[in-house]
Amino acid sequence: MTVPFTTAAALGGLPHGFFGRQGGVSTGDLASLNCGIGSGDDPALIAENRRRAATAILPGAALAGVYQVHGRRCLIVDETTDLAARPEADALATRTPGILLAILTADCVPILFADREAGVVGAAHAGWKGAIAGVAEATLEAMEELGARRARITAAIGPCIGRASYEVDAAFVSRFLADDPANERFFAAGRPGHAMFDIAAYVAARLAAAHVPTVAIGGQDTCAQEADYFSYRRACLRGEKGYGRQLSVIGIR
Repeated sequence: MTVPFTTAAALGGLPHGFFGRQGGVSTGDLASLNCGIGSGDDPALIAENRRRAATAILPGAALAGVYQVHGRRCLIVDETTDLAARPEADALATRTPGILLAILTADCVPILFADREAGVVGAAHAGWKGAIAGVAEATLEAMEELGARRARITAAIGPCIGRASYEVDAAFVSRFLADDPANERFFAAGRPGHAMFDIAAYVAARLAAAHVPTVAIGGQDTCAQEADYFSYRRACLRGEKGYGRQLSVIGIR
């Protein structure tokens, strides 16, 4: 059964879900709800997994996704958008009912946004590059173009790599400190020359600084929770050839 993790209260009860790896039809290292088009999985299995996820959240809705490039561009989607085109972007926003905004992750941070009163939703893929570049802020700006108000927007951070699993080197830390010395608080001591990065807390702090009044954090660790989530870092550490992607979606009835 395809059952997502949701934060219904944070997102005003709008149709949404952060999916894990269970409830699909893929096999092997990609078992079972692999939704990653670029994962090397059988396209028919990926299509069925994506159909199951969409049906679990908003039956009959079309999935709108993008070709994610770890940037900050947010695409506004409506009834005229070619949903099969997958342009390069890392976030989406819409006020059109019947469309599910879809983000793929495998350790990066999925963020879902909602202004229930305005009927505007957003979704963003925030790896560290996109997060520091401002993909969350770009999504908020796109939602405001559609009529959302910053003071009403709520956000939920879904399953991503946890601090205990996210080891980074000194150059990585320096990059964040150069952007803002206050970012030091998101790093914990690691082995010599390294630190442990709390990317979920970093993204949440960016959202708070952008005046988003409500930010929920799921608290899962995709790298550590192997039975529940796909993980790029875990696959790399094990020398596996490929890795699956989990899907996060939000839409309007």
